[in-house]
Amino acid sequence: MKRLALHLFFAFLAGSGWLVPLAKAQDHYQAGAYGDYFRIDQTGTNMAGLGGRVGYKVFPGFVERCLSTGCTVTVANSNLKVLHGLAGPKIIGGHHAIRPFLTLKGGFINFQLNSKPASFGQFTTSVQNLRSNNVSAVLYPALGAEGHLGPIGLRLEAGDEMYFAGTTHHNVRLAFGPFLRF
Repeated sequence: MKRLALHLFFAFLAGSGWLVPLAKAQDHYQAGAYGDYFRIDQTGTNMAGLGGRVGYKVFPGFVERCLSTGCTVTVANSNLKVLHGLAGPKIIGGHHAIRPFLTLKGGFINFQLNSKPASFGQFTTSVQNLRSNNVSAVLYPALGAEGHLGPIGLRLEAGDEMYFAGTTHHNVRLAFGPFLRF
């Protein structure tokens, strides 16, 4: 099973252009991309997108459901755009190739209505206009696991992204993607 997972992992990396020769990882920094699923429970809206992650090691390590037949899933561009900005510590369990972790992040969330498709240009405009937009505080406890072979790894994370706008709003968030350790 481990060998099959390893082959699938390298096939994914080779097909996506992430496979590059690197020296032995020192594990002080991490950078990666991820696919993100965010469910806004108040409206029943499922959001999917891409994100980026960077990290720095400060301390050494510690010792849509379908029930009936014939269901269809429709993916469409939405005018609702969500911008997350989170930062916080990650506590890693163990020094093995597959390591569980806990994290507690704080930051902001910004909801915008924009009919333009999501692009890098729209992202930079959203960041530049944060002061003039409605921004809510966020607390994000999560748990997950990351596995690596040398400098290349995969990470899975699940948590409750709670934002505070009048009352506390609980929202499921899942993230999965590759990362590089250096």
